[in-house]
Amino acid sequence: MKKAIVTVIGNDKVGIIYGVSKCLAESNINIMDITQTIQHNYFIMMMFVDLTNMNTSFEDVSKKLEGLGEEIGMQIKVQREEIFQSMHRI
Repeated sequence: MKKAIVTVIGNDKVGIIYGVSKCLAESNINIMDITQTIQHNYFIMMMFVDLTNMNTSFEDVSKKLEGLGEEIGMQIKVQREEIFQSMHRI
């Protein structure tokens, strides 16, 4: 199973989860787990996703999510699980 972590940070507004979920669904990426919170009007979300049946390249998904982030005024990043784990081991 190929996995990744999606992070979303920015000012809270309506439709954030919908927009990110729609983008992932269009790329046939399954959301396995999701946590989100709002702290001092900042929306913070982390998604654990399965890339196994993705119908596009990882780079295209990353660009699409970053573009969505720019459009809605959020920072949206996706990292492959192995890269995420390596970064947090240091």
